[in-house]
Amino acid sequence: MSVRPIRRSKTLAMLGATAVLIAACGGDDDTEPAEPETEAGDNGDAEPITLVVDVFGEQGFGYEALYEEYMEQNPHVTIEERGAGLGVGDYNDRLVQQITAGSGAGDVVALEEGTIVQFYAQLDKFVDLAEYGAGDLQDNFLPWKWEQGTPGGFILGLGTDVGSMAMCYRRDLFEEAGLPTDRDEVSAMWPTWDEYIDVGGEFVDADVDAEFLDAATNVYNTMLMQIAGNNSGYTYYDTENNLDLDNPDIKAAWDMTIEMIENDLSAGLNSFSDEWNAGFQGASFATIACPAWMTGVIAGAAGDEAEGLWDVADAPGDGGNWGGSFLAVPAETEHPAEAAELAKFLTTPEAHIEAFEALGNLPSSPQALEDDAVLESTNEYFNDAPTGEIFGSGAFDLKPVHLGPQNNAIRTAFEDALRSVEQGERSPDEAWQAARDAASGIG
Repeated sequence: MSVRPIRRSKTLAMLGATAVLIAACGGDDDTEPAEPETEAGDNGDAEPITLVVDVFGEQGFGYEALYEEYMEQNPHVTIEERGAGLGVGDYNDRLVQQITAGSGAGDVVALEEGTIVQFYAQLDKFVDLAEYGAGDLQDNFLPWKWEQGTPGGFILGLGTDVGSMAMCYRRDLFEEAGLPTDRDEVSAMWPTWDEYIDVGGEFVDADVDAEFLDAATNVYNTMLMQIAGNNSGYTYYDTENNLDLDNPDIKAAWDMTIEMIENDLSAGLNSFSDEWNAGFQGASFATIACPAWMTGVIAGAAGDEAEGLWDVADAPGDGGNWGGSFLAVPAETEHPAEAAELAKFLTTPEAHIEAFEALGNLPSSPQALEDDAVLESTNEYFNDAPTGEIFGSGAFDLKPVHLGPQNNAIRTAFEDALRSVEQGERSPDEAWQAARDAASGIG
């Protein structure tokens, strides 16, 4: 099966049955799940309502067909999506303001893995999805993904995807540089990050009119999550949520990134900016650190003209996870039961498969990960790369990394410092100290 064109009929047929089951069934929790707040006992006679779903990212979450299916099964519900095209930073800033004010958030909201932790201290601002039968769904998610979404047993969010790592590359630019283009041969060139840098040096020496990688910040984040997963188990905050800027994993990822900058490998772009998007369209760089969700971003930004020019190889180093999200229901919603039912529907194993088929977002559901629809899938846009195998094969072995309450703000401080080196504004040592000072101020 190929991710493009999308084949939905079987998945959506299963989802239709799932939607009926979700609406009809309670759970086996100690407390009786609340019933949806309808004006009549039958969905056909229910009071019409609108549910707003807030997402982020260039292409959203790939839920369009799922919305249609859910509305068909629940004709009293109209679903409106907001936020597609909005970067996670801007999205999170807006969401924090809305949640704090208790007004303006959607009925269902996406929480990215780096931001869900900051809402652990505001659980009163969210619906405990256990009240609506979500406690029965634990086996539908990878154990560590379920744990991230259920602080202290409060079911804050249900997992959507995970960010299993790979490296995406432009075959045409590699060919121009005299490098191999076959994905297996490319993977074999860079089993380590040191060897990735060596390949970058060969690319630079070939004098191709493009840079080797898009942004130092992307490889920094990739390496930090990978190194931390294999060592300390955390990034900027230890597992007790104490700020630990002396974590050697941070400096290891930083130093390797600085080496890439000093070897002129980076295009110096700001991820998810207009310039970054234009870089895809103009073939301005040859590689990009590529968690599973990035494939949809690339296809959307590079456009149809680049179909077949991109491919997917193994990431250097050992595994790692970057990204992935959850769906939660803010307490301010006027329709908590209906919103909870929709969040449950959008995170069933079948829905995970549908989102993977639509955008390439790798499921956090073990049932979906083991389904042939994922395992045997290829991505036409990426030269028919076996993305199900590349991203899915190691998903069960992903090592979770603890992210503290201000992870995103501190990550941004380190990203800004790295960009200042790329732009020649600071020396590496000055930038390192600036990042530490800014992070200490955030706390």
